[in-house]
Amino acid sequence: MAAPFVDTAKITVRSGNGGNGVVSFHREKYVANGGPDGGDGGRGGDIVVEINDHLSTLMDFRYKRKYVAGSGADGAGKKCTGRDGEDLVIRVPRGTVIRDAETQEIIQDMSQTDRFVLCRGGRGGWGNQHFATPTRQVPRFAKAGLPGQSREVVLELKLLADVGLVGFPNVGKSTLLSVVSRAQPKIANYHFTTLFPNLGVVYVDEGVSFVMADIPGIIEGAAEGAGLGHDFLRHIDRCRLLIHVVDVSGSEGRDPVADFEAINAELAQYSPELASRKMIVAANKVDIMQDPTLLDKLRAHVQGLGLELLEISAAAHQGTRELARKAAAQLAQLPPVAVYEPTYVERPPEVDTGGEVDIQEFDGTWVIDAPWLQRLIANVNFGDYESRNWFDQKLRQSGLFDKLEAMGIKDGDIVSLYDLEFEYQR
Repeated sequence: MAAPFVDTAKITVRSGNGGNGVVSFHREKYVANGGPDGGDGGRGGDIVVEINDHLSTLMDFRYKRKYVAGSGADGAGKKCTGRDGEDLVIRVPRGTVIRDAETQEIIQDMSQTDRFVLCRGGRGGWGNQHFATPTRQVPRFAKAGLPGQSREVVLELKLLADVGLVGFPNVGKSTLLSVVSRAQPKIANYHFTTLFPNLGVVYVDEGVSFVMADIPGIIEGAAEGAGLGHDFLRHIDRCRLLIHVVDVSGSEGRDPVADFEAINAELAQYSPELASRKMIVAANKVDIMQDPTLLDKLRAHVQGLGLELLEISAAAHQGTRELARKAAAQLAQLPPVAVYEPTYVERPPEVDTGGEVDIQEFDGTWVIDAPWLQRLIANVNFGDYESRNWFDQKLRQSGLFDKLEAMGIKDGDIVSLYDLEFEYQR
């Protein structure tokens, strides 16, 4: 039994926490007051998304939904730095789009970028060796490691195909794909034989080929959930050219013009941009056509819309090569497969600054400790001017500066503390 086709998945990812710096002093025989030698914590592991061209679905994410990278190890004495956390590599098929689960904004399109860092690990904390100065030779404090990033994302597979076959069920799309390529989709004389997209490479001539996608048939009312709905139309979002296959045989008592318009209406309801995509109409099953007037009506209707109609019989291999050549000629004039630009903008996190703050003095240095302050610092890019302004605004809103001034700390000392934190982040 074939594995089910999975093209969407929601997962939670979290990079590793940075290791803590340590407080340690050099101890050696005959060496008095060896000085601080506390090592730094290791960096937390990243969450890395990588393309694997051997994958074709998101089946691996059906059962495992949470991915956590390794945390960095704490530092040690003798200036030993803790080991970095191990990166976690998540492999996805080419064409996977990564979206933010809350806003649905695009974070990255894994079509041409083979490797993308989705969450960066937390920085390791500094050991007390970094805080020694001529006036503070025995620093008894170190920095804790920063937490890693955590986010919920949606993986959405959009197949990379040049041509997409659309049409009602049982009009011969799978047969056409099997004739013009080496794909072997399931073919049977009943509706909804195709339950998931199939891909095939069509070789037209030396150096001329393209990828064709057979999309499961949609029917009128698909937007309301009829048939298979619009579940698989995402796979023709990237297609540069659509081939609309219409059954003109009359064997099922259907009106080709009505079918053509019904499918176009469903495409427009799903995506107006998709409905306006370049299209070739393939009138299929002409070898068993019972009423030639059906073909004439369809041709007049299609030509009135400025589209081109080709007569084919996929089962009898009639007109299929001409269709493939016509598609290749159209593709040569169209832009390449679309790659989605990222639209996600990192938003400042909501950090509750109402918690308790511990302020202590060590050898003339004021040390501020608060759980919310660590979370705040973890989300600040100290190399960015606006990010530093946001950090300063949050500190003032929390009342921290007022508390420091009430304790007799001058404004210049507060700036020095800020600069120290900036140096630590660098």
